[in-house]
This record gives sequence, structure tokens and C-alpha cells, in this order.
Amino acid sequence: MDLITKTFPELSAEELYEILRAREAVFIVEQNCPYPEADGKDYGAVHLFYRGEDGRVKAYLRVYPKSDEPGTVQIGRVVTTERGVGLGQRILQDGVAYAVGRMGAESLYLEAQVYVVGFYEKEGFTVSSGEFLEDGIPHVQMRRPGRLPDQSPQS
Repeated sequence: MDLITKTFPELSAEELYEILRAREAVFIVEQNCPYPEADGKDYGAVHLFYRGEDGRVKAYLRVYPKSDEPGTVQIGRVVTTERGVGLGQRILQDGVAYAVGRMGAESLYLEAQVYVVGFYEKEGFTVSSGEFLEDGIPHVQMRRPGRLPDQSPQS
């Protein structure tokens, strides 16, 4: 599978449908969370995803500038529909690399469901807030510098 990276206007109708289908399946149906999934942030985001042979999205996330923090890029809607094969870590690494390398992120920000904090910690994120409820699910804010101390700039 090859990584696909597109802005909102570049997405085909089929790609957008498959992205929304994957997000809905996990964030609404699987998590029994009846809240709106389309939040308006997709328009200004870059969408990174992997599709299987069947055309369905297997892993996805979006990155976009955090509007109230210049130099900070927000990562959101991290989702995999195929679990236990490393796609979650792979798409997160791709998102971090894109945010730092292509968007010049000095810092990264995300809001994580509490039960997956360890997943994000593997990529250098640390909890930066107390717990709060987002759509009825406990979350925390997490941050990391764009480049970790042991990382050299990529050309």
C-alpha cells in the first residue's frame, strides 16, 4: 500500500466517501458515539491515508495548522480499520513526518482518547492536560516538539 496525501479539493468523491465511511465506522458506530463526525476542519486539512486493494481506507489521519498557535500543526481523526498489523503506527509516523517536513511544524498537538495515550507516547507525544470529555469520551491533550532531540533535520 502506498501513502496517499491530498488536500480537500484534491480528494475524489470516492476517496472522500471512503474516508468518511472509515471514520464513521470507528468513531460513531464502533465507539457508540452519536455525535457529528464532519466538523468542518476537513476543508483546511491535508488528508493522509492508505487504501486496500478493495478501495477501502485502511488507515487515515488529517493534519492542519492549529489556528490559535502559529508553528503548531494539529493531528486528528487517526483511524485504522485493519487492526494488529501496524498501520496505526505507520500512519501516525507518516503524519508526524508530513507535519514537520512539509508543513514546517515546530510543535505538534492532538487530542487523544485516554485509552490510547500509550500509542501516541511511542511517537514522542506527552500528556499536556487533565482529562476532559469530548463527545462523552475521556480525552487528554498531547504535545510534542516537531523534531525530537535525537532527530536530525531531514533534507
